[in-house]
Amino acid sequence: MAPATSQLRLTLTPQGLRHYGPGGPHPATAGSAGMDLRACMETPAILLPGERRAMPAGMAMELTEPGLAGFVFSRSGLGAKDGLVVAQGVGVIDPDYRGEIVVFLLNTSQEQRTVSPGDRIAQLVVMPVRLPEIVVVDALNETPRGGGGFGHTGTR
Repeated sequence: MAPATSQLRLTLTPQGLRHYGPGGPHPATAGSAGMDLRACMETPAILLPGERRAMPAGMAMELTEPGLAGFVFSRSGLGAKDGLVVAQGVGVIDPDYRGEIVVFLLNTSQEQRTVSPGDRIAQLVVMPVRLPEIVVVDALNETPRGGGGFGHTGTR
């Protein structure tokens, strides 16, 4: 993996310090694309089937390189095995946001799930973002697909 070219600067809440340690979150392996976020609350949280709940991640962040943002993804095992996923699909942490990161978890299983303080609940991946120039036009260029969507090519 290439060496880091920018910094992810963090502040930790008291719960974040307790659950991450003084170095904050870090990639689990040298080949990890991101780092785990932990549930940084005082007491366990019970999520009923279909329930969503805000979970503080115990940290705020600042990226020092322009053109980067943080993205919060579900942990694959937590979603596939336990049905706990990031509620909005992917959370976006804008580069100018300085508040505590909060992960909204959704219980998609048919059973209640308990999230305990310190549990790994999501993963943070830093990726490049690019904002285009916005131009309003009278018509868009034609393509073979056109306006076809929502399964217009079939299932086989």
